[in-house]
Amino acid sequence: MKGAIFFSGKYGSTEQYANWIGEAVGLPVFNINDAQANPSNYDFLILGSSIIYFKLTIRKWAKKNLATLTGKSKVLFSVSGAGPSEKLERWVSNSFPSELLSQIEHIALRGRLDHSKVSWGVRLMLWIGSLMNPNPDASRDERLGFDYMDKSSIEPIVRLIEQLQLNETTEMQRYVKST
Repeated sequence: MKGAIFFSGKYGSTEQYANWIGEAVGLPVFNINDAQANPSNYDFLILGSSIIYFKLTIRKWAKKNLATLTGKSKVLFSVSGAGPSEKLERWVSNSFPSELLSQIEHIALRGRLDHSKVSWGVRLMLWIGSLMNPNPDASRDERLGFDYMDKSSIEPIVRLIEQLQLNETTEMQRYVKST
């Protein structure tokens, strides 16, 4: 089974995770803005997306490629400052059509926010958001930035990909025996 990783990110965390996953399982990695990023060339897809302003950055690309994505095995990893939570799952579900969501295994990864890499407008929005955030840890992260990047957190995704690859190998062996 032929698979690939397609990612959309803004500040580098999603790309780093995509590259780590690609290295771990031997899959090609494509930025969705790359002209060669064609999901129709692959049997299963790993989709990676940052979450910016409560939305997946890959959402428009996914909707544009909905017909191609439908029916393929898919894993989605989202990258944000928020850890796994109901709130995060709402952000994901509000970003994708329901028919696509029902076919995706979602894994939430924590990223990095370096204030030196964002515009003053984004820093201002984060500061204002931090004043209204009831969670003191999240409020501090919004004001000061954070780095929760962790290569070991890709392990659940690697296991899912290995299972997809194993299933395809088993199906191919059955086919060869039957012919």
